[in-house]
Amino acid sequence: MINLNYVNFDPKIHDIRKVAKLVYDVDFRTFDMLFRDSEKAISTIANDLKKHEPTGTFKVILNDNDEVIGVLMAYISDKPLDIRIKSLRLIIVDILDYFVLCDVKKGDLYLAEIAIDDSLRGQGVGRKVIGDVIEYAKSKNLKRVTLDADFRNVGARRLYERIGFKEFNKKRVKIGSFERGMHNMELILN
Repeated sequence: MINLNYVNFDPKIHDIRKVAKLVYDVDFRTFDMLFRDSEKAISTIANDLKKHEPTGTFKVILNDNDEVIGVLMAYISDKPLDIRIKSLRLIIVDILDYFVLCDVKKGDLYLAEIAIDDSLRGQGVGRKVIGDVIEYAKSKNLKRVTLDADFRNVGARRLYERIGFKEFNKKRVKIGSFERGMHNMELILN
């Protein structure tokens, strides 16, 4: 297993295009619906990331060579407000998220995004990242870790279930022919 280093994303240091591609991968179906072109979506995400201030909630995952191999967004309890000026389409993604994502409660660590580079998928890296998040939550004496699994991402849901997550709610939004739904999942910590 490769060593993983979690650092705050900094657009002045990290490969913005690579990070934008990983963010796109998390929700490519929604981005494709809104942008109709993956390159345009990734470019818009990259432009938005250029304005990003380093915070503790949005991490890049680096290998031993300080290369970006993944992204991780997680936070405890209340969602931080993101008041940056965004593209209208990215605002729409935020609105759609509002209707389908977990309700985060006091004592929760919410795993909002996790994406691993294509070349490393299926090698246990995602499982290791989730394990590290769980250990961090335990070290903070939190009650549970929550996350969302897209209805269409059966592989992710199976991974979360193998780790011990259980579905506690389902949410969906349908606009015309577009439908987006999530399995809201939790891992109760002792």
